[in-house]
Amino acid sequence: MVWAESVPRVWRERAKKYRLLGGKCPACGSVVYPHRQVCPYCGSEGLQLVELPRKGRVISYTVIRHPPSDFVGKEPYVVAIVELEGGARVLAQLTDVKPEEVREGMEVEAVFRRYREQSPDGIIEYGIKFRPAH
Repeated sequence: MVWAESVPRVWRERAKKYRLLGGKCPACGSVVYPHRQVCPYCGSEGLQLVELPRKGRVISYTVIRHPPSDFVGKEPYVVAIVELEGGARVLAQLTDVKPEEVREGMEVEAVFRRYREQSPDGIIEYGIKFRPAH
């Protein structure tokens, strides 16, 4: 008999293993997100794949009140530029925080959360968001 794993269980297990990956330039030492082949700062090629820190701070943000159709019903939500420890910057949604509680300089940490559903019976997409650090 073959035992099928439930989809929620698979995602819960995957969340325990998620990593935030970026690139480090061997020439100038810059760290970027997402990983790419060419350094945006010095033009060198061959960036090394590195695991990025999960903690950072909000350097800028906006509150989305009129979202694209895939996110209707989730508004308002906050999208922020998060500067990770080490300097890489990530554009990400904030979670577990009310829009009026967000401020520049706020310490945050990466978490693995649901982004959206493709339809009521469709695929559920998961990824990295940031929440206030504890």
